[in-house]
Order: sequence, then C-alpha cells, then structure tokens
Amino acid sequence: MDKIAVLIPCYNESQTIAKVITDFQRELPTAVIYVYDNNSTDETAEIARNCGAVVRYEYQQGKGNVIRRMFREIEAQCYLMVDGDDTYPAEYAPEMVRKVLENNTDMVVGDRLSSTYFTENKRPFHNVGNSMVRKIINHIFKSRIQDIMTGYRAFSYQFVKSFPVLSKGFEIETEMSIHAIDKNMCMDNVIITYRDRPIGSESKLNTFDDGFKVLKTIAKLFRNYKPFTFFGGVSMILVLLSLVFFIPVFMKYLRTGLVPNLPTLIVCGFTVIAAIQAFFSGLLLETINQKNRQDFEMELIRIQEHYAGLVEQQNG
Repeated sequence: MDKIAVLIPCYNESQTIAKVITDFQRELPTAVIYVYDNNSTDETAEIARNCGAVVRYEYQQGKGNVIRRMFREIEAQCYLMVDGDDTYPAEYAPEMVRKVLENNTDMVVGDRLSSTYFTENKRPFHNVGNSMVRKIINHIFKSRIQDIMTGYRAFSYQFVKSFPVLSKGFEIETEMSIHAIDKNMCMDNVIITYRDRPIGSESKLNTFDDGFKVLKTIAKLFRNYKPFTFFGGVSMILVLLSLVFFIPVFMKYLRTGLVPNLPTLIVCGFTVIAAIQAFFSGLLLETINQKNRQDFEMELIRIQEHYAGLVEQQNG
C-alpha cells in the first residue's frame, strides 16, 4: 500500500505531463505518481515513464472510465487526483494531503472558483456552466461545496473504495461531489489558484456536449439520491396540471349542471391517478434508499477494518 498516490488521468498531454510530474515529485517526494494513459496518440506515456511515473493504461475512452480503473487498482492511504494539463499548481498538494491523513477528511476539494478561475479561464461558457452547476447542486442537496467540477481533489481510502463510479466522462466530478454530500462524507475545501492551459495545449472538454451530460447526471442523481423529493415534485406538477384543466369543467358544471368537456374530465382523472402513483413510488423508493444508506454505513465499517489491516501489515 502506498502512503500517497498521485493519480493523473491523461489523454494527449505530452506538452505538459513532464512539468506536472516533476512539480508533484518536488512537493510530494514520497508519493507514487500514477499516470493512466487513455488512448493517447502522442508521446504522453513515454514522457511520463521517463519522468519516473508509473504508467498504466485504460482503453475505454473517457475520464470516468480512467478513474474507475484507478480506484480499483491502487491501494493508498491518501489519493490525490489532478489533471495532466498543468492548470492546477502542485504547491497546494501537501495541504490537501495533510487534511486527509491528519484530519480524517474523506474528500478535499481544490477550489478554483474562489480565486483566479473566472479571470484565467478564457472560455466564458465554462465560467457560466461552473457557476450554474454549483448553484443547482448546492440548492438541491443543501450543501456548500464551492467548486463542484474541479479536477483537483484528495481522497481517503474509505471514499475511494466505497465510491461506485457510474459516469464515463467529465461528469465524474459532479458524481463525486453528490456522492460525498449524500453519504455524509467529511469534506473540506482548499482555495487554489488556477492557470489556464498553456498555448498549444487543447482542452478535451466540449462546452455544450459535456455540459449537457453534467446536467443529465445531476437530474439522474437527484432522482436516485432523493427519490421522494423528485417523485413528490412530479406528483405535485401533475396535480396542478389536473386542477388547471378540471376547474373550468367543474365551474361550468356548477352553472349548467352539464359536463360538455367529458374527455377533459377523463384526462384529469388519469392525471390524478398518475400523480398518486408518482407519490407512492417516491415513498417506496425513499424507504429502499434509507435501507441502502444503512447498508452503506455497514460497508464503510468493513472497508475501514480492511484498511486498518493493510496499514498494520505494512507497518509490521
């Protein structure tokens, strides 16, 4: 088991990967640096290997797929995840690692948005998207995470081994944040400076395509993690729609004693039935979700016991 593992998912980062590796070797001299190459067509893997990193490969394209592979394969007391594009300064790494190892923090977020991100980042739609996603998630999940989509994070062993990676691409950071909030993980922020990619280094993030995937992920996780709120909202909308169309029919009935718009009345009835089904579906799923939370807490105990055994074996 490594004490500190630096995880660098990479796709065509030959221009910056050497600097990223040497920077983190300087700041965390005892760490093992892992570079996972994700089908790069340049010399990323060879450069990383020459700089002393452990190079491994993930052939399913997408950042989420790479992180799934990393989390499965690597055993460490503290994991530090960073992008290979040299946008995150290494000097903040020791503080992030310290919070995990000494404060028992499960996830430390490298907060770009509270410092230089909006001035350094030259893509205005990214700025808008980051702010919007942060506000949506903090409102829905009643949290106060300052940077939802940062790629600079530190994790405990417990977080990594209990996090079910479902996302395939860049929406993985959103999934991590929501998982940590929902499972009551201990979280902390470290404000970091952000620098834009150097000239010639191209972002792999598609503003609109990946932005839509992030919003879709938020909706899906909202449904999964808060089913009663989600389906209760659907039920309320259906009831309101039914009332909007039912009231004119009912008022006409009071005046004339007739129901000329019988099809409308029938549709309103079916809509109310659908609302009732949505409400009880949410109630049932919330009960299942509560049981899953209890099972998750027991799984954390098993993970912690396994972790303690690994540490004792390493020290002994």
